[in-house]
Amino acid sequence: MTAITFDTLKFANKLKAAGVPAQQAEAEAEALSDVFEANLNELVTKETLQQELHLLEQRMTIKLGGMMTAAIAITATLVKLL
Repeated sequence: MTAITFDTLKFANKLKAAGVPAQQAEAEAEALSDVFEANLNELVTKETLQQELHLLEQRMTIKLGGMMTAAIAITATLVKLL
């Protein structure tokens, strides 16, 4: 997975240039960096998504097979009754 970096120094310097006090700018940069890191750890990977889609495909195939079997059984029963 590609690492996404957040330049806290650049962000803090931009805040300082905009008039934010240095201590506050650095604290905000660190806090935002922590938020990005926490959220990136929760992102799904391509491999996980492919595995989940494969499992979903299997479940759908089984359900479709069950519905087709039920439909054939109901049709056969109705043909015998009528």
